[in-house]
Amino acid sequence: MRIADLWLTAVPTHGQDMLLVVAETDEGVRGVGEIGVRTSYGVSRAVLKHLQDVLIGADASRIEHLWQVMSRGDFFPADRSAAGVIAAIDIALWDLRGKAYDVPLYELIGGRVRDFVTCYTHVHPEGHDTDALVESACGLVEDGWRHLRLAVPAAGDVLEPRQAMRVAIEQFHAVRDAVGNDIELIVDAHTRLDPPDAVMLCREIELSRPYFVEDAVRSEDVEAYRMLRARTGVPLAAGEQLTSKWQFRPLIEGDLIDFARIDLGIAGGITEGRKIAAMAEAHHIKVATHNPLGPVSTAAAMHFNLACSNFGVQEMPPSFEHDAVEHPHVLDRGRLTAPRRPGLGVELDFTKVDEPGEPVRIPQVRRLDGSFTNW
Repeated sequence: MRIADLWLTAVPTHGQDMLLVVAETDEGVRGVGEIGVRTSYGVSRAVLKHLQDVLIGADASRIEHLWQVMSRGDFFPADRSAAGVIAAIDIALWDLRGKAYDVPLYELIGGRVRDFVTCYTHVHPEGHDTDALVESACGLVEDGWRHLRLAVPAAGDVLEPRQAMRVAIEQFHAVRDAVGNDIELIVDAHTRLDPPDAVMLCREIELSRPYFVEDAVRSEDVEAYRMLRARTGVPLAAGEQLTSKWQFRPLIEGDLIDFARIDLGIAGGITEGRKIAAMAEAHHIKVATHNPLGPVSTAAAMHFNLACSNFGVQEMPPSFEHDAVEHPHVLDRGRLTAPRRPGLGVELDFTKVDEPGEPVRIPQVRRLDGSFTNW
């Protein structure tokens, strides 16, 4: 089973298109993977074209070997946008392998250790309207969700960190009072806060038992997490912007996080994700899979988590269905159940996919004085 072709395609959506890599073998079997970095289509095209020379004609079953070749073959380690393409190719190769053996992907990576995957969803609207947020959260609880994610909110295109921190504290307590103690609440700071404000946020919500606070400070700064760890007992999560086991290593070995936010579409796919999860397990750190994308990314994360002993929770995008993607996965009351189809269990309707168009830029937000700040 050799790789005969690799190409980039997209599933159009109302926001950023789902950016996919399709791998086809000389036997006509196709596997698919989703790229986690959606904002650089031109870079993704260039990386894939570069890797085609290495991969076309290669044995598709040598997944670990091909991962090493893709990640290290240019001497300089692959990172960010390049890593996203490599991750999608890796997932597509695992999809092919499952189809070749006629078994679900989770059977190839150890088999199921659980019957379903617990997910969390985003509470909207993300803004300063606390009453609307509480109403939305209560509605989600009525629908059966047991894990809800709140954000440190912007006010339109303005995000003043101290103001946003104060609103986030108010909203967390309001939602906690409304939904009770049996619902797990997550706060995503989205790297928007300065360290002193991150400390204040964590301390002010600590007694209301958040499931975790995510990306409280910038992911590039390990020392900021060391500082935060010493000043709060709130469970911390990070990693969605990291691309390899080496980038996760200081957070894991320093016991600076409680949840590793592995994004399989960025951090090297299934192959690298398993290694990161194993490192985390040795430190009693759970995996909280980052998954804000589409059905292909969701399927990869679900299979991964079905076979991951130290799994905690999986992020679930607000919109799971798309008429270009057919899948057997069932989401019910915040749980994904295990499928029996081979590989990822996902099929694309190639009449409804297209060449990637122009990417939709993420929102550009500013502080009150006009200076740039993280979205």
